[in-house]
Amino acid sequence: MCGIVGLFDLTGMRIPERDLLAGMNQSQRHRGPDGEGLHLAPGVGLGHRRLSIIDLEGGGQPLFNEDGQIAVVFNGEIYNFQTLTDELIALGHRFATRSDTEVLVHGWEAWGPGLTDRLRGMFAFAIHDRKKSTLFLARDRLGIKPLHWALLKDGWLAFASELKGITAHPRFERILEPRAIECFFALGYVPDPLTLFAGAHKLPPGHQMELTTGQSIPPPQRYWDLAIEPRPHPDRAAAREELMVRLREAVHSHMIADVELAAFLSGGVDSSAVAALMAQAQSAPVTACTVSFADPAFDETRWAAEVARKHGLRHEVEQADPTHFHLLDRLAWHHDEPFADHSSLPTWMVCDMARKRVKVVLSGDGGDEAMAGYDRYRRVMVEERVKAVLPLNLRRMLFGPLGRFYPKGDRLPRMFRAKSTFQSLATDSIDGYFQAVSIMPAALRQRLFSPALHASLQGYQGREVFRQLAPFAPEHPLARLQYLDFKTFLAGRVLTKVDRASMAHGLEVRVPLLDHELVTWMLQLPAEFKLHRGVGKSLLKEGLTGLLGKELLNRPKMGFIAPIAQWLRHPLAPRLQQLTTEPRLATPGGLNLEFLGWMIDEHLQGRREFSQPLWAVMQFDACLRHAFP
Repeated sequence: MCGIVGLFDLTGMRIPERDLLAGMNQSQRHRGPDGEGLHLAPGVGLGHRRLSIIDLEGGGQPLFNEDGQIAVVFNGEIYNFQTLTDELIALGHRFATRSDTEVLVHGWEAWGPGLTDRLRGMFAFAIHDRKKSTLFLARDRLGIKPLHWALLKDGWLAFASELKGITAHPRFERILEPRAIECFFALGYVPDPLTLFAGAHKLPPGHQMELTTGQSIPPPQRYWDLAIEPRPHPDRAAAREELMVRLREAVHSHMIADVELAAFLSGGVDSSAVAALMAQAQSAPVTACTVSFADPAFDETRWAAEVARKHGLRHEVEQADPTHFHLLDRLAWHHDEPFADHSSLPTWMVCDMARKRVKVVLSGDGGDEAMAGYDRYRRVMVEERVKAVLPLNLRRMLFGPLGRFYPKGDRLPRMFRAKSTFQSLATDSIDGYFQAVSIMPAALRQRLFSPALHASLQGYQGREVFRQLAPFAPEHPLARLQYLDFKTFLAGRVLTKVDRASMAHGLEVRVPLLDHELVTWMLQLPAEFKLHRGVGKSLLKEGLTGLLGKELLNRPKMGFIAPIAQWLRHPLAPRLQQLTTEPRLATPGGLNLEFLGWMIDEHLQGRREFSQPLWAVMQFDACLRHAFP
């Protein structure tokens, strides 16, 4: 795993300034502490920071083809590189290393932009073809690895693994993107392709760009999308057996490395399955890393310990220190953008813990999205059944007023308890799901934003992110929810959190449950194989019964969470109260500090529960400190 940066001259053949490119590269040193490389030539500059995992001696970058005309910088792992190497050798290509990186330069020679279709793995890379005067950028199908780009005013295109690699360029203008602020306070992260700054962009998952000197920048091209519409399957038992075969193969394929591997083990279904399958795949004991919490309401150590005992794992446990809030500012620097997922703190801690022992870890991320494991799927599917019976206009008449005036905490059946449920029933499916995953309702954002921020938004609302995806989403309601989560929540929140926390420690995290071949197969399972009688991951849990036991599989889902409500009312209360005195939140942040003060007071007095919105404001403030030092 590594960090990449680069500059490409769209206007001619200028040679980049070495010190400038070196500074961009150095900003991402944490992503690759094992080495660095720079390449400067007419029209291009490429930089690389290396975390050596495969071919420890010969895998340095930038890496070139035989005649030096094609260069690549690469972040990720190609799990089928050995198969591709054999295929390319048969075509006449000569390999100088054992590195998976080398299949990219020879693959480009053989297949051009079609290279990405053949890759199995996680990746973000840039290929410069000197003969064609082109730069090719690509990001893996599901967005496991990040890639940012920006067009500078002087005609250079800059790209980097992290946004800081671009902002390190002195000619990049730091102008806040209002749409990113709106989306952040709605979702808790900045979704693709937006970034915090108006002039920078994320390359979306499953997209690539081919740029040519002297030509305008083309829009990113989609090379892959989720095939998510459920298909009939004649035999549930046969599907269960095939699922386990495919799951074992995915875990085994992700264990290729020249260094020792470990597993993240939270005690949940997905991480437990990956750790147990790793133990079956190798003879030596697998190290499993677990973060515990002193509060038993948030601690899953008991379940992790049981999995470790059953499968002979070398179990390492460290308790999260609730006083380590100084890490919040460090996390903000690594994220570059505001990021309100409070599980980023324990994720940081487990990455720090793992890096003391190994350089590569396998995690269970992706199982909830692929097999419908989130509780919200069950709740939203109940709403969808109501929506299927009642027309939208009638639902707006019935539930719209209730959504506006109904208080929380009533005694009606569960689906009618929450004010947000009525609001969702008064909308279509896309807007309803956006509300279901929002961390701050639109009415609250309306009051928190300053008039200046509202004016700059020009009516834009975060729900547009979901609405733009709607034409590509499948018709089946469960498949539609999964599609939206893969495109937004998974890429923008879950995978971003893991990438930044792990790479901050020079740690590679692999996600076998997001192998694209496995994901495609799981998503096409019948909906009842995933969500059955209100239970998510139904078929997966059946398949894992012998491996993990019914007690673990059927216990209530906890997730990798932290007790932020207690943190904000006690140890973080002074920091929370200081937010109303921070001018950066008003300018350039664009928040209404008077209303923010009211929110803080209501929360600290226990009259209202504003944990998520206030946590978001705190992370926004921490981000602005670094964005505008």
